[in-house]
Order: sequence, then C-alpha cells, then structure tokens
Amino acid sequence: MPVSAPITRTEHSVFRAAVLEFKEATPRGRVPVSLLVGVPGRAVARHLVERGQLLDQALRTDIAAALLQQTSAAGTLRWAWLTRGGSLALHDADAAWSAAWYAACAEREVDVPFVVVTRTGWRDPRTDVRREWSRLRRRSGTPAPRHSQV
Repeated sequence: MPVSAPITRTEHSVFRAAVLEFKEATPRGRVPVSLLVGVPGRAVARHLVERGQLLDQALRTDIAAALLQQTSAAGTLRWAWLTRGGSLALHDADAAWSAAWYAACAEREVDVPFVVVTRTGWRDPRTDVRREWSRLRRRSGTPAPRHSQV
C-alpha cells in the first residue's frame, strides 16, 4: 500500500522514529542497504545487503516474503523501510526493493507500506510522498528505543 498525502499521525510517528533510529545507529559515510520490517523501536526483522552481494529481483522478492513471514503476527501493524546512505533522490535500490516488496505483499495478499529511509528523512518511491528534516533530534525526555530482532 503506497503512502499517500496527507499522512496519518501514526505514519508520521513511525517514519520519524525510523529516521531517528537510523541516524543514531549509523555513522556517517558508506552505509550498507538494509530492508527492515516491523515497527521502529520495537521488534523488527532485517536483511542486510552485504557489499558486493548480487541480488536479482526474484531473490529480493524471496527475502521480502521471508521478512513478511517473520513479522506476520495477527493484528500487528507493521511497516517496511529500506535504509541506505545518500539523499532521498530515487536510487536504483529504491525501485528494485520497492518492486520486490510489493510483489511479496501481493503473494501474501497483505498491504504493508514501504518507504526509503536516509539520515535526513523518508520517501515513498511510488508516490514521492516524503518528509525531510535538516536537524532531526530526539525530543527531550524521550528515551532511546529498546528494540529486539525477530
């Protein structure tokens, strides 16, 4: 399910948390591409694309389907986000993983939103709905999330 404007308060909170978590957890510089599924700050399933790893569309779809399966608890809201370095401009990885994600969702007959997350914001590669921050900080009094891997 692509993200459409205007976004809900829940979507804003979830995507902001994903950006903040990514920004706090990764140093500047070369960042590997990762696909995450779940809720930022809580349980997530993750696939890290190793440097030099060659993935075709079928393998990306299989990886996305496996992450969907790992996070398929009944009644649980979940989102998918691709983390990578660079700007929010459309990259090849965005289009490739977005297509794989929505193919996996279609196979399982579920609608789970997918966005791309960088250190400065998030973007839906299908609709170009986005949000960028120039100085994103954790709100005062808000503890850092404790999350678990699924």
